[in-house]
Amino acid sequence: MKHVLLCAFFVFAVSPLVLLANDVVQAPTASAPTTEETPAQDTPQTTFDGHSFVAPAGWSVRRLNSATILTAPEGGSQIALVDVAANDADAAVIAAWTRYDANAKHTLADSGNRPLRNGWEAIRGYRYDTGANEKRVISAVARRHGQRWTVSIRDMDVGIDNKRSSQVELIHASLLPKGYRAETFADRRARKFDAQRIRAFRQYIEFARAQFDVPGVAVGIVQNNRIVFAEGFGVRALGEPDKVDAETLFLVASITKPLTTLMLAKLVESGKFRWDTPVTEVLPEFRLGDAETTRRMQIKHLVCACTGLPRQDMEWMFEGENMMPKDIMATLATMQPNSGFGELYQYSNLLAGAAGYVGGHALHPERELGAAYDTAMQSLVFDPLGMTSTTFDYARALRGNHAEPHAEAIDGQITRADIAPNYTNIPSRPDGGAWSNLHDLLRYLQMELHEGKLPSGKRYIAAAPLLARRVQQVSTGKETGYGMGLRIERNLGTTLVSHGGTAFGARAELFWLPEHDVGVVILSNAETGGIRGLIQRRFLELLFDGRPEAEANTPVLAKMLKDGIAAERKLLTVPADPTLATTLATRYTSSALGEIVVERKDGAVWFDFGGWRSEIATRRDEDGTVTFVTVSPSVRGFEFVVADEDGQRALLLRDEQQEYRFDAAK
Repeated sequence: MKHVLLCAFFVFAVSPLVLLANDVVQAPTASAPTTEETPAQDTPQTTFDGHSFVAPAGWSVRRLNSATILTAPEGGSQIALVDVAANDADAAVIAAWTRYDANAKHTLADSGNRPLRNGWEAIRGYRYDTGANEKRVISAVARRHGQRWTVSIRDMDVGIDNKRSSQVELIHASLLPKGYRAETFADRRARKFDAQRIRAFRQYIEFARAQFDVPGVAVGIVQNNRIVFAEGFGVRALGEPDKVDAETLFLVASITKPLTTLMLAKLVESGKFRWDTPVTEVLPEFRLGDAETTRRMQIKHLVCACTGLPRQDMEWMFEGENMMPKDIMATLATMQPNSGFGELYQYSNLLAGAAGYVGGHALHPERELGAAYDTAMQSLVFDPLGMTSTTFDYARALRGNHAEPHAEAIDGQITRADIAPNYTNIPSRPDGGAWSNLHDLLRYLQMELHEGKLPSGKRYIAAAPLLARRVQQVSTGKETGYGMGLRIERNLGTTLVSHGGTAFGARAELFWLPEHDVGVVILSNAETGGIRGLIQRRFLELLFDGRPEAEANTPVLAKMLKDGIAAERKLLTVPADPTLATTLATRYTSSALGEIVVERKDGAVWFDFGGWRSEIATRRDEDGTVTFVTVSPSVRGFEFVVADEDGQRALLLRDEQQEYRFDAAK
């Protein structure tokens, strides 16, 4: 799957006797005492140098020399926090590996500086090649405070890393230098976004857009029940003159989720069901792969990311053009939980899609699931809020003022991307299929900020069912959680409610601060997602006179992403190696993901998946494994590992927690 790469490629083998940076690296002391504990709940702890972090519940914590090693409950997956003296980050990382695992030998794929945050004075990241079949995530981050470094080593099984992503995030987000006081806006008054602040904000957006090569961005602000800023920047499509404006439609992807849960809240208000109503009472044929999970599943659980069901997106990504909403529901019947209710954050697009269809069915049981959902959204959400442009109709969106998708090509340049992969989300559209614009989404934010009232003062929905969506159902990290289709953050001393959206070739974000009556919408027509978080940070700096971090961090993050693409490119042969390409069958099939047709044209190899297609590159790992990798813009990074055996040709595609086999058709 897609990697976030950092910088140039080189190799080193870790040894306890390696001495670099003027011999500051020292081997571990064999006689140092070891202690171990397993906290039953998230527990604040400190590293050997006194830097604070939080140990997640159920993880064992072992201390040896200057290493604090946290092991996931499943075993075999660790995060090590190692305090060392070193002259630079590279030497610090070698020293840390010496203390964590003196016998480790890993190929370093790339490294690069990272944006500064949380009081650290220097941060540099490292990513290691693991090979297609090793199924591990191995990386390191060196953070400097004063004259010493704290290195976090991530040595995790891919599936466990994904399953426990919120706990991994908790460890890293809570790692703060000794004595550091985190920035807080708890006692600050939000500033009026006047002409001076708008001018500074506008200048920053243009600066960030240029740094990330994003063709078009639209940003809007609502404050004190007024739209104070709504502007477009750049163009709707590269090579064309049409400018982005406040009416330009963008694919907003998972921003659809809070709109879907708003529809559910309206049905709760009208008495169609309660948030705790069992799903099978509304849709008796609803099934998951586990009978007990099916029995326990309530309406709110469909949108809480808290049920223990892992993310499983490949089915709709590869077969969406052949699916109907009923097929999405059938796919759910194959899904098994791997953690308990409320135990771990595990994001599920398919469950959120089911939520919309269950709600639509409750209102219009006589209609097909998709039609029922579309009608419910129009009558309960779009029409009452005056969201006149928001639509699930791609043909309607593409006829008018809309932004085309863009992504990085394999050589790094931003280019227009094929919109076809986004059609695969239509069968699961309640989780991410909407097109919208600033005008409509700012009206939605006005209603959220005023707890169910429209700008006119008329009540649209009662506060109770609306606000229930903002109650945390599961933790996602340090002082962050997920409600019902909404993220909740409290780590800045004030509540921030939000959701993002990721489509093929587009990114979106909306967030609001209920205590300060202000909210923001960010829409972009490129996959360079880092721009969203930086624009949000710059907005908060201007709103609260916060620490100026965004501008300095922007070129650092932009370079990190570009260098990562360059590092990825070095590993690939494009066009595909003709010798390796001759080993491919002409057609492969998977019972879950459908068909791959292998095409050859003008010296290049293409995989046609039915609803979309991509040119293919080849990569040969050190262990001899051959992988075919998609490289077309917006679908770059799907990896198909050759698994030929006993005369049977096959390709393996691995998601974070699933593996799919494509066998050569006979």
